Amino acid sequence: MIKSCQMQISIPSILKISENELDFIGKYLNNFSFQNIAIFYSAGIDQIYGERIETGLKKAGINIVQRLIIDEINIENIIHTAFSIPKTVNALVGVGGGKALDYSKYCAHVIALPFVSVPTSTSNDGFCSPNSSLFVEKKRKTVNARIPYGVIVDIEIVKNSPVSCIYSGIGDLISKITAGWDWKEAVQKGYEDFNDFAYLISQNTVIDFLNYQKQDIKSNKFIYHLVNSLLMSGISMEIAGSSRPASGSEHLISHSLDMISASPKMHGLQVGFATYLCSYLQDNQFDLVKDFLINTGFFEYLYENPLDKSSFIQAINLANTVKENFYTVLSEPAILNKAIDFLNCDSISQKILA
Repeated sequence: MIKSCQMQISIPSILKISENELDFIGKYLNNFSFQNIAIFYSAGIDQIYGERIETGLKKAGINIVQRLIIDEINIENIIHTAFSIPKTVNALVGVGGGKALDYSKYCAHVIALPFVSVPTSTSNDGFCSPNSSLFVEKKRKTVNARIPYGVIVDIEIVKNSPVSCIYSGIGDLISKITAGWDWKEAVQKGYEDFNDFAYLISQNTVIDFLNYQKQDIKSNKFIYHLVNSLLMSGISMEIAGSSRPASGSEHLISHSLDMISASPKMHGLQVGFATYLCSYLQDNQFDLVKDFLINTGFFEYLYENPLDKSSFIQAINLANTVKENFYTVLSEPAILNKAIDFLNCDSISQKILA
């Protein structure tokens, strides 16, 4: 007798990626009968886009029951906020960068309400992931949340976000190459389960995007494919039931940097450079990663905005302690010496690490 095993996964029911989508948020909410909402803005984003968004919501007959401005991501405050949201609210909408989206996404998870993600920049795949990056007991941690019910991305808004956000998105996207390698190695050593479909989706996000790596990063086509690829990366984590398809050794280094650095860089900038190093340590598509980061201008950006060398080396040393029972290439003996030798000899690394 063959036993069947079914796993239920969620995918966004509202999915819009185009120009001028900011004007139609109300229409999309109305289509799904979300009449009463709480809206969360990243600090400053309300002043830039709030009037435009709320005019569209009003025209569509959407009632803003609660309006919050987010400038921190402490889990204790988020839980308090979640249980103070009026009972009449039937959906949460997050608008802005990572903080507002992580905050409102976790609120939605706590009180089991639909969450609609409206990123104004795409510096990583968090805008469509089933996780939130929050401060728990003063330490940055990734916690389980729920994948957004809806994702609405206005390409014109993302295109006009700071260039650092675009490069951060590029760095986070290429990391799927090293994350996938770490996952497969962990499976072979008996530490993890594997999901072929989640792995395929995650790797295909990079394969698709390679076709656009030499284009103007401010072009609509480039932004569309960057958003689409990051979005599919988020969905791959939902399918896998873990962050494994999208997060490996390179993310551990970035998390370590967040903990020890006096002034950490944006997540994707740290992750992108760590991917370059980890692809070398893995002997895994190193030339592809290198060419991608050259062709997109990612390295050129970091030359002008270098990372601190001593902090980066310390982060490599600490990375393997960030998550318990999480095998990556950094779990291998003597890997730190190999990494340091590379950073000291590699011409690109010497320009990026000050």
